[in-house]
Amino acid sequence: MAKQAAVIGMGRFGVSLAQELYQIGWDVLGIDKDERVVQELSGQLTFVVQADSTSEMVLRELGISNYDLAVVSIGTDIQASIMTTLLLKTLGVKEVISRANNNLHGQTLERIGADRIVFPEHETGLRLAHTMFDPNVVEYMSIVPSFGISKVAAPEHLIGQSLEKAELGGLRSRQSITVLAIRRGRDPILFPAKEELITPGDILFVACRDDRLARIRNGEVRSSITEETPTVN
Repeated sequence: MAKQAAVIGMGRFGVSLAQELYQIGWDVLGIDKDERVVQELSGQLTFVVQADSTSEMVLRELGISNYDLAVVSIGTDIQASIMTTLLLKTLGVKEVISRANNNLHGQTLERIGADRIVFPEHETGLRLAHTMFDPNVVEYMSIVPSFGISKVAAPEHLIGQSLEKAELGGLRSRQSITVLAIRRGRDPILFPAKEELITPGDILFVACRDDRLARIRNGEVRSSITEETPTVN
């Protein structure tokens, strides 16, 4: 039986999340107060309804307590976001993830019981800062300050080299740059051996300090600088 998720607030963030959950096999209920939005999404999710998520009676009628996950993705109406989150937890939804616009909003959501808080604008800005000036970096995820995992298109100057030669191999490479996986066509290579050759079209999943990404792009990974990878607690 497919897991069930309710996504409340069908703005760009909510729609993207709901459609992705639906694509990976969840039964998704989309809820928005705007009838026009609901009509536009008809047929794209399991169910889409026009409803007021700040009404306990409405949420009960939708059987919201039976859902495995509810995401409150309401963007501009902070009062509705807080009220909806509180009602979802009161009605016994197993996991509630709520979108916050700022730290105060996030702290309030946490205090009323949200299981997880997300800051889409901040996270988008962080990824953009790491990708907009480097054409090879496709995506970025921060682990701790100044250290993250990047999805990088293999630079041309590394094609044909082994990970060892490029000093990208091993769980503790000399330059604190480690390739955790390679996507080659449809086949993932997890924790590739140091002898693995980098081929055209490879996507590298690289763990390193932020200032090391430029070294991969510029062919400087074989410099004499050595640093330890930061410990992630």
